[in-house]
Amino acid sequence: MPTMNDVALAAKVSTATVSHVLNGTRVVHPDTVRAVNEAIAKVGYTPNILARSLARSASSTIGVAIAAVSNHYFAGTVHAIEAECSRLGLAMLFVDTHDDPAQELRAVKTLHQRRVDGILLAPTADPERRALNYLQAANLPTVLVDRLMSKNFDQIGVENVASTAQMVAHLIGHGHRRIGFIAGAQGLSTTAERLQGYRDALVQAGLPWDASLVRDGQSMIEPARAAVAELLALRRPPTAIVSANNLMTIGAASALRDARLDIPAAMALVGFDDFDWADYFEPRLTVMAQPVKDIGLRAMKLLNKRIKTPDGARQTVRLAPTFVVRRSCGCA
Repeated sequence: MPTMNDVALAAKVSTATVSHVLNGTRVVHPDTVRAVNEAIAKVGYTPNILARSLARSASSTIGVAIAAVSNHYFAGTVHAIEAECSRLGLAMLFVDTHDDPAQELRAVKTLHQRRVDGILLAPTADPERRALNYLQAANLPTVLVDRLMSKNFDQIGVENVASTAQMVAHLIGHGHRRIGFIAGAQGLSTTAERLQGYRDALVQAGLPWDASLVRDGQSMIEPARAAVAELLALRRPPTAIVSANNLMTIGAASALRDARLDIPAAMALVGFDDFDWADYFEPRLTVMAQPVKDIGLRAMKLLNKRIKTPDGARQTVRLAPTFVVRRSCGCA
């Protein structure tokens, strides 16, 4: 069976250098890393992951607890996390939280019991914050993804307030004065921040706040569909709608179709989150696109750094989304 020494001879480096490349215990020049990896493939060396993890009390495994199956938005983020884990030589254990607080708590407990070195978590709207309290008490390296719920953890997401205000201002620029807003699940930071952006844009334009134009879409398709139906039933319905996530945008578009209202002639529609088929809708959807792959990559780098250096101030990182103007807002 090939040994580490065989790898060192093939790569023309010391066994210590091979060890540093495998364990990430020292910065190694990229050319040397490439030579070592090529030598590993050439001689067919298989590192003894179990022995290494026992020796340094680490499992070389990270846990991911995100509702990626029920929310398509997270799929790209999880894919980027998996790719970075592969690059770093780490294994990834994934558990879908289904955006359910009880399932979220079970997920983080299960991952902790599996001795993961750290966890990436998209928190649910749990008023008791049970999973977050558990992770903090366990002192397990954790990075919160998308939903920035606690400065006691490293966390990464996008800027939500100004970006939502930009979407609303765009509709105001098209002449709309009654703009409906479909809000996400209560208790999420993203919901509160995007609602704030909606209000800020109204204030900036000198438009009045009308609570009847705001409806709870619960971050899901069917509730958003019902919310739009409620807006259409108002004595003075809106002429444009802003949806605060991708699933609710689908629900809103479906409700407008059922009402036989043309988008954007009879009702303009914009939404937070881009998704694969947004460019294939008729009309093509105007959205605020989040850098989902970059979020996943940066989240993994934050977690890897926290695992290696457990102490120190926690970081909150916000990335800029991109306003993708298509046709549903009324632009040609």
